[in-house]
Amino acid sequence: MSLPKAELHLHIEGTLEPELAFELATRNGVTLPYASTDELREAYRFEDLQSFLNLYYELMAVLRTERDFEDLANAYLARAAAQGVRHAEIFFDPQAHTSRGLELGTVVEGLWRALGNSAANHGVSTRLILCFLRDESAESALATLDAAKPYLDRITGVGLDSAEVGHPPVKFRAVYEAAAALGLRRVAHAGEEGPPEYITEALDVLGVERVDHGLRCVEDPALVERLVRDRVPLTLCPLSNVRLRTVDTLADHPLPAMLDAGLMCTVNSDDPAYFGGYAGDNFDAVRETLGLSEDRLRELARNSFLASFLEDDEELRARYLAEVEAYTFA
Repeated sequence: MSLPKAELHLHIEGTLEPELAFELATRNGVTLPYASTDELREAYRFEDLQSFLNLYYELMAVLRTERDFEDLANAYLARAAAQGVRHAEIFFDPQAHTSRGLELGTVVEGLWRALGNSAANHGVSTRLILCFLRDESAESALATLDAAKPYLDRITGVGLDSAEVGHPPVKFRAVYEAAAALGLRRVAHAGEEGPPEYITEALDVLGVERVDHGLRCVEDPALVERLVRDRVPLTLCPLSNVRLRTVDTLADHPLPAMLDAGLMCTVNSDDPAYFGGYAGDNFDAVRETLGLSEDRLRELARNSFLASFLEDDEELRARYLAEVEAYTFA
């Protein structure tokens, strides 16, 4: 669906398609434990979040140079633009790269080669969000933030991702306080596999402005009421939820009920190479399976721009919102 939209929950490492993985492996002399792209794509069948993460980190071995990260980002931006994405706030996982010997500058400079030219080359404005791996230590997160200080002109905010259960938001209080002091925007994954209490903690302890996923808020009526009252955006990822067994089938997804409750939901792709669809594919899926009306789809698109970190360019936000209202559905 080419409805104009912002993508607010997108891990750039999760856009690594099998074809590009093999291309980069050949370029960098990396041997993958798969005979073909088809065999690798078959491995994209997951039992849960951890089984996905195991493959996700394994394939990062092919990313070695600035050019690799530039190619990865450009491939995503081209696909996203073709599906109506006009603005993308892109997550990256520095610890997953520095832990295997890469310099943080290699990652940021490579991504910025693509992001810095994205408006001209793809018609997509961008922001970059540095994510901390929650299954790593709080000390590692603080060290990562410190290492990122030379690149803060290119980094808009911080996030928190990877294995959620057993790693509550409070573990990262200090690094989020440090990020806030640096003027960085704050988001965090909460309530995907973790309990609703993690969402509350992310709001109260980390001071997040958006909740990534937030699916399990529906289990706590008082939390839903708070999220509605405070207009806290939720960056939902429907196809991801199905692939990782957070919901059994897309037909079981609570998105319609969440919208009916007044929650400020957005629809995003998360790790689209692994989960079977980019932003427009997710919109198509919820339209077809959940029967969302054109008004609801327009609401989701409108929410995505309202929830974006575009306070430094309200004119651009207004232009995107006008595009949403002018869009004619096929």
